[in-house]
Amino acid sequence: MSRKFSREIRSEVTKDGKIIISIAKVPVIFPKKDEVLVKIEASPINPSDLGRLITFGADLNNINILGSGDETVTTIEINNKLLNSLKNRIGKSMNVGNEGAGIIVESGKDSKRLLGKIVGLAGGGMYSEYRCVKAKSCLVMSDGTSAREAASSFVNPLTALGFIETMKLENHKAIVHTAAASNLGKMLVKLCKNESIPLINIVRSAKQVENLKKIGAEFVLNMNDNLFMEDLINAIKETGATLGFDATGGGNDGKLVGQILSSMEIAASTKSKEYLMYGSESFKQIYIYGVLDRNPIVLKNSFGFYWGIGGWLLMPMIKKFGLVAFQNMREKVAREIKTTFRSEYKKIISFEEMLQPEIIRDFSRQSTGEKYLLDPWKQGK
Repeated sequence: MSRKFSREIRSEVTKDGKIIISIAKVPVIFPKKDEVLVKIEASPINPSDLGRLITFGADLNNINILGSGDETVTTIEINNKLLNSLKNRIGKSMNVGNEGAGIIVESGKDSKRLLGKIVGLAGGGMYSEYRCVKAKSCLVMSDGTSAREAASSFVNPLTALGFIETMKLENHKAIVHTAAASNLGKMLVKLCKNESIPLINIVRSAKQVENLKKIGAEFVLNMNDNLFMEDLINAIKETGATLGFDATGGGNDGKLVGQILSSMEIAASTKSKEYLMYGSESFKQIYIYGVLDRNPIVLKNSFGFYWGIGGWLLMPMIKKFGLVAFQNMREKVAREIKTTFRSEYKKIISFEEMLQPEIIRDFSRQSTGEKYLLDPWKQGK
């Protein structure tokens, strides 16, 4: 390969309270014997990417842009109250992008068989033209799969599969999932339907209810409906759900996690004819895996004493599942990337477009069904 340099997106926090996002030109790192060089052709902008790209302190009403093309530089003011939490990032130019896909163009001597293969990969720095990684970290796609189809082959698919593995590991029999109209939510609907796992989907609009019903979801509840709590209790009674995964971190004005726990408790308590001073003995667990809503989580003591709330993070959970389970999950994703794990995108953008204020504001809203896909090789705006 003749290319000596690679363009990539960089994000830096400055000591005067700004985020600088730019397009950097860095040397291509060529592979050692157990590595491969991937020409990245597609990479999604996931909610999990925003913490590094714009931080959670960005003031999106104060974005300035200078230059054009590869000289584009975007500056975003940081909320003064949040600057102290970013002190360890000050002055550090960081690459961005958790996952992506592309074609292997160079390899070390141990991985020659992978040359020309389309692969999905994760591990950071994917908003780049080229990425050198360990060969074993690549997920090789079936012939006929494009990089755009494979771009979201890690974060959402493995998270959806991880929810089911968690359910089995902890001996639950049904799941409640919030923000369920997302790409991840649709994957979970398909997986649960295929395995006959009862799944209660919570969304926020009638249109999202309709969309999930179209792909086979049985229980879809709109949290803005007047009968939401009644419908949630009835759905939990029918499914026996005692496990929930919440992507909002503060949905429904901070009440959503508490509403799910309360509904689980009411459903469990109706089965008992005795007075339950400390609530039911049915254990209820909610895992929070996202912060789509910045409201504080509000818990009212209406769900007894046998419950748990915790964070859920993909990589630590994969370690719990074990290597065999993880490999089985990866292979399933590769086989079903065009069906079960198919992702949809609002728009495909270039490096320069990614730095435009209106696009930054749009993907930062994290609106359901409006994810952006970055193509490092697309030119212009």
